[in-house]
Amino acid sequence: MTTSLKYASEKKGLGPGSLIHVGNVHQADTRITLVDYGSSHHEVRTVASVDDILPYREKKSLTWVIVEGLADAGIIETIGQHFDIHALVLEDILNTHQRPKLEEHHEYLFVVLKCLMPERGDFAILKEQVSLVVFEDFVFTFKEKADTLLDPVLRRLEKNRGRIRSRGSDYLMYTVLDGIIDLNFDIMDQLEETLITVEDEIFSLPTPILLEKIHAIKLEVIRMRRFISPVRDLTAGLLRCESGLIDPSTRIYLRDVHDHVLRIIESIETHREILSSLLEIYLSSISGKLNEVMKVLTVFSSVFIPLTFITGIYGMNFEWMPELKWAWGYPAVWLVFIATSGTLYLYFRRKGWT
Repeated sequence: MTTSLKYASEKKGLGPGSLIHVGNVHQADTRITLVDYGSSHHEVRTVASVDDILPYREKKSLTWVIVEGLADAGIIETIGQHFDIHALVLEDILNTHQRPKLEEHHEYLFVVLKCLMPERGDFAILKEQVSLVVFEDFVFTFKEKADTLLDPVLRRLEKNRGRIRSRGSDYLMYTVLDGIIDLNFDIMDQLEETLITVEDEIFSLPTPILLEKIHAIKLEVIRMRRFISPVRDLTAGLLRCESGLIDPSTRIYLRDVHDHVLRIIESIETHREILSSLLEIYLSSISGKLNEVMKVLTVFSSVFIPLTFITGIYGMNFEWMPELKWAWGYPAVWLVFIATSGTLYLYFRRKGWT
């Protein structure tokens, strides 16, 4: 069953819990990867259907199921039926415009957030919604597309590095959240480098194209703030969560993730202020250049105004004008022109206007 809508508003009229994918289709087919592990064993396999997952419910190990591609809502619905996941939770998984949040249920925790990644080239942000359903011995991760986002976690499991293989589902949840949130530091580094370049361009050669670039960066930062700000409430909720699924020893790691979120939000606010300052500097720079041009034009006008006045007087059609019959009248007028222009130029030069 493959049904996809681009916007959530297109679902109007449907009942709550209607399982329809909402958002852009990044991957038409759904790929399911199963990772079963414990302190002494590790297994990774690609499964063809949800039925292949069910035997692992009887094992005394931790099973991590990664579902990549959400266009086929039927697969998500089948998982929900077998693992008793509420229809509204499944609806939120399929709605990729979902706001980041945490929900506590009796048997599981539901976490959804946006994964932000820097795009190559000009500063831009790629986003992907990631949802986690955390049971005691099962963790489901739902992603919009197949990519390398979870590869660092998979490598840690494979090489048995750190304590991840000996901890429970809550620690796996922490590890995934930590990897997603720490990607924002890469975005902050790229943003800082971009702003330094923009600042240099403003002082060297401000152009309308540069103004468009500043506005584009500002829109990306606003989008990033909209996606990251709710994550602060999510991580704070995990710290306050009284669910037995979260071991007390894991809370210190969740507190570290919460600190990272706060640092990222503060960095975003700082860069927003820097962008506003750069915009003001750009406008001031353009205004200064315009003032320079106006000053030059004003100087030229000031020089030619008296010359135009003299020319206008001798252009009048009066019969009795003594200088008209004077043999040296024409050269005398030119001397007046030159003397007036030179005097004004020296005066403006002394005032520092030229």
